Amino acid sequence: MAITLAIIGAGPLGRWLAASAARAGLNVLLEDVMPLNLRHAQEALRLQLGPEALPAITFVSTIEDAVRDADLVIDCVPDELESKLEIFWLLDRMAPPRAVFASHMLRVSITDMANCTYRPDRCIAIAAEASALAGNPGSEVLLRTAPQTSATTVALLEEFWLKLGFVPRFATESPA
Repeated sequence: MAITLAIIGAGPLGRWLAASAARAGLNVLLEDVMPLNLRHAQEALRLQLGPEALPAITFVSTIEDAVRDADLVIDCVPDELESKLEIFWLLDRMAPPRAVFASHMLRVSITDMANCTYRPDRCIAIAAEASALAGNPGSEVLLRTAPQTSATTVALLEEFWLKLGFVPRFATESPA
């Protein structure tokens, strides 16, 4: 299955995910609201990937452009309740109904975030420290599911992390 991946946030984690996904052959759209962050990401990825892999990444300046055709959206915004609520609200309204939302979150509940969307079955949390991911292929990545997360969502995230060379491990959050 060809996955179109939208990454929201071009900081260190977003850049690492974009590079890893491009190397794995995925179509990647990398977005950041700060033009300077996007330019820095483009320069860093050009040096890191070289001219042959860089075309696999499209740099966009709006969330709408990033998620329009996405199958999987990964947000790399700060792990704060207000930031997560805002991004989930935007994604839920702009992404196609098939899109799955994966959010890098260690402190915020994926169950609470999923319940704020029209697609609670398509939400999952990446519960790994960003520093533990970069440069550690072959290691385990913890993914937290909400009680209503669908098997299709789990399968998509499993396929994604396996393509990146990681071993996905899933844990379901307990209902509040």
